[in-house]
Amino acid sequence: MAVEYTSKVQIFEQGGLEPLIRLLSSPDPDVKKNSVECIYHLVQDFQSRAAVRELNAIPALLELLKSEYPVVQLLALKTFGVISNDRETRIILRENQGLEHLFKILETKEFNDLHVEALAVVANCLEDVDTMQLIQQTGGLKKLLSFAEMSTIPDIQKNAAKAITKAAYDPENRKILHEEEIEKCLITLLGTDNDGAKAAASQAISAMCENLASKDAFGIQGIPQLVQLLSSENEEVKEAAAIALANLTTGSPSNASAVAEAEGIEPLINVLSAKRDGTVANASAVLTNIAMQEPLRLSIHGVMNAIVEPLQSTNSLVQSKAALTVAALGCDADARTELRNASGLEPLVKLLHSKNDEVRRNACWAVMVCASDELTAVELCRLGALDILEEINLSTGRKNNFSEGALDKLLDNNLSQKYSQMGYLSSSNIITDGFYDYGQVKPGVKLLSLEELSIQELNDHRAIILVNAKLPEVSPSAEDKSQDLYYGRTASSSSIRKSSKERTSAVVSPVEEKQDSSGRSPSSLSKSSTREKGSRKGKGKKEEDKPKEEEELQTMPKVQQEVIFEKLPWLPPFDSILLDYITDASKIILPLTTTKEQVVALALFVADKMGGPIERDKLHEFSWELHISEIEFELKCNVVPIGKIKKGTFYHRALLFKVIADRIGIGCSLVRGEYGRAWNEVKLVDDSPQGITGLLLPPQVYIVDLMYQPGCLMKQGTLPARSSNQSVMNCFGCLESMQFTNAGAENVQFTPSSSANRPTWAHQYLSPRSGETFRITEVCFIFV
Repeated sequence: MAVEYTSKVQIFEQGGLEPLIRLLSSPDPDVKKNSVECIYHLVQDFQSRAAVRELNAIPALLELLKSEYPVVQLLALKTFGVISNDRETRIILRENQGLEHLFKILETKEFNDLHVEALAVVANCLEDVDTMQLIQQTGGLKKLLSFAEMSTIPDIQKNAAKAITKAAYDPENRKILHEEEIEKCLITLLGTDNDGAKAAASQAISAMCENLASKDAFGIQGIPQLVQLLSSENEEVKEAAAIALANLTTGSPSNASAVAEAEGIEPLINVLSAKRDGTVANASAVLTNIAMQEPLRLSIHGVMNAIVEPLQSTNSLVQSKAALTVAALGCDADARTELRNASGLEPLVKLLHSKNDEVRRNACWAVMVCASDELTAVELCRLGALDILEEINLSTGRKNNFSEGALDKLLDNNLSQKYSQMGYLSSSNIITDGFYDYGQVKPGVKLLSLEELSIQELNDHRAIILVNAKLPEVSPSAEDKSQDLYYGRTASSSSIRKSSKERTSAVVSPVEEKQDSSGRSPSSLSKSSTREKGSRKGKGKKEEDKPKEEEELQTMPKVQQEVIFEKLPWLPPFDSILLDYITDASKIILPLTTTKEQVVALALFVADKMGGPIERDKLHEFSWELHISEIEFELKCNVVPIGKIKKGTFYHRALLFKVIADRIGIGCSLVRGEYGRAWNEVKLVDDSPQGITGLLLPPQVYIVDLMYQPGCLMKQGTLPARSSNQSVMNCFGCLESMQFTNAGAENVQFTPSSSANRPTWAHQYLSPRSGETFRITEVCFIFV
């Protein structure tokens, strides 16, 4: 009846425990046996455990340990194993000298059939610091460790290790165990033949790792044995070894090195495909800890291929640890390439959707690290990482530092998207060939690629400004062909034939290229002359064949011609004018000695190429819009190379300044304002005050004027800087009249004369003056 739950409740409610406890003292051994067995079944319920303690049953149960019948002793030990889970019971057991009874059983070889259960009770008792100290003082702890080491019974070794594990959860107990050199005992247990003992010893090592001294002690001899256990066929042993290694290497570079020296990297990689989630998660953690040291990280190969499966796990702990491993190893370009080739970026991006905060945070961290190179960043964007991160950062509950860092990193490798979305490029954001300024876009709006934008029909939207000074890798005729393809013009069949032939002839070996750049040897000169003779000899033949080939191309079906077009790679148009700008600017600016001189010279250079200085009150006469429209119409395309622009406004000049500055090594940022404004910011160090030598002043931020007084540097935050770049003040260039109320007057009307400098006039009345307050009631503008 005591086994069944319903009858067990009835026995307890009817007060059946008290007479059963009295019967423990019966002279009849069968009554004792049946009574203690009933109590053992009843105490499985926590209410009965508390009642047994209150009814003072512990002394009677201790007496049963002296019984001459093993079955009675075993049932009594099993009962103690259950009720000793409660701290109050352990205190009573200690006060009644219960530990002496238990150790007597352990010391008696004839009672070896009781040792397993006795150790289970001791394990519970060792959770209390007072009990641990008592056992240590009486020498019982040394006996216990010796007993565990010397025993040949696997279950005894396993339970002894479990006892140590339970005790090691308390920091004071860990200190006591370390003083008793518990590490030697556990390392010995790792070498046993029983899988259960090995797993229990590994768990004990994991618990003892919280003690730094023990962690160092295990690293000397324990790590090689744990590495060997990773290859065990027993999944429980494998998992316990992985947990132990994870705890040993966390925060311990020396132990991480010991794992690598024990040739543990390959077994850890193999374990990533284990059946148990705990094994995979902890193996990932060990690899992460090893990868924290650069020399060790460089020795790890093949992890990214193996980590793809854990990234696809449904277990959040495995996902989190796997993403962290990617973050640790993704610092190396080879590892990122390996992950990209193994199709590991897609499951990583999917983890960004996780509802688990830790998984999402680690996935963001991994994306941030992997986005360090352009190829991986482009692939991550293609998989939707940019859109997901933007969505995450819009949520106050889901965003974190890593999500913001990952978004910044992706944008740093996609500067066109960053400038369109953020409106800012720092001095570390170097504009490279292929960059294009689409204009401001809202967060979450997908920016089309340059190729997609180039094939759009001509429209009245803002022109897309392209930066591409990269010399084409094909011959000039092929370059012309790529220009035709880019701008949507139709190429003749002869140009197809010509470009394909010249592209073939343009392939030069690296040795020949090197010789051409460093100077030709006599042998190379003779070879070149021989080639020239050969070309002259065959020229007549080629001229004869030319009409025939043209006739063949003209009769070629249109579909076949389109196939030829499709095979040619899409290339952005080469901006030779921009390349000349960069070359000329380098010759003019680089010889200058100070950064300030270089900035001023570059500003003058840019302004000169973009239409020169403009007077503030004549800005509306600078018809740059018509000029840009003419270029678009000429190219039959919305994308305009920046070198073609000869009349540029604020944002054209600021972009050209940033492009050239990046190429010649001048640090500057690019900032987009409102109403078509953009400007550059540079950091310059002011001269030391007179009479003070050796004073290093902090750099100040200056805004570069490229429109009104090219080369003028305005300190950030000052009135000239604000009026030059803030759109509101510039709007007063078309101010016709303003009416406001000030102190002592009502509805005062001010209308500047036609010759007045309107921005200056507006400044005069809008700038705060001492003792004067005003409220604008009416403003009238004239828009041209």
